[in-house]
Amino acid sequence: MSETSFEIRLKTSAAEIEACLTGILGESPQTDEIARPAPLLAAMRHGVLNGGKRLRPFLVMESTVFLGGDQQAALRVGAALECVHSYSLVHDDLPAMDDDDLRRGLPTVHIAYGEANAILAGDSLLTLAFDIIAAPETRLPDRQKTELVLALARASGIGGMAGGQALDLAAETSAPNEAAIVTLQAMKTGALIRFACEAGAIIAGSGTDERRLMRQYGETIGLAFQLADDLLDLTADAETMGKATGKDAARGKGTLVSLRGKDWTEAQLARLVQEAAALLEPFGERADILNETARFIANRNH
Repeated sequence: MSETSFEIRLKTSAAEIEACLTGILGESPQTDEIARPAPLLAAMRHGVLNGGKRLRPFLVMESTVFLGGDQQAALRVGAALECVHSYSLVHDDLPAMDDDDLRRGLPTVHIAYGEANAILAGDSLLTLAFDIIAAPETRLPDRQKTELVLALARASGIGGMAGGQALDLAAETSAPNEAAIVTLQAMKTGALIRFACEAGAIIAGSGTDERRLMRQYGETIGLAFQLADDLLDLTADAETMGKATGKDAARGKGTLVSLRGKDWTEAQLARLVQEAAALLEPFGERADILNETARFIANRNH
């Protein structure tokens, strides 16, 4: 089956992000760095240069194009976001957290390089994200860089992704109700997707209304992403996903899929796609790629 223009665009974006990150994670120390220890650098590269759809940076880049911002700046901000996302996966896979041996079909970082290097690799990738945004190579005014740093920090920390992971760990011993699951997922998964979309408005220097619109779009597709992920965890196999599946059910973790069922989840995904389209309707054909992205997220099979 031939690839659609959207799939080609997604792959092209992923290749651009991979090339950007490869350059950033070179062996030579940057200004004010003393050295780059080889084992740590290798662990970082294993954690972030391992394929994947690069959906979050794609959203940064496409939301920036949509709003007329600088595409080179968007590429670097997307690379920064991918560093945060990859750090979270490296740490989530650790024995103290989700204890996974496989990620994207490859050994997880702690399996390949040891737990200590995996912890340090995650720490370094998180720090590197803010380095990338602040660096002079990211050609944006200081005010926009500050707004990006703040927004990414809020999406990543105690009130966002890291806090969501803490709630997820607690869910193994005390099953959350539906409202608590929605909060957990909005933090653990949704916050970085929301940032990816809002970042385009920040890079483009958009006004309050457009920034709010992109936040809403990001929140909508973020919920769709998690619902689709939970559905795949229930229905897909490990070979297709490139990681272990069925672990939420095995640990007794509640998900909206387990509470509401497959049919409800599929109907909810369709509703969220419509909701995203309604938000973007005033923009007409300009929003075609963002609408296709929402459909891709809701209907993905891996």
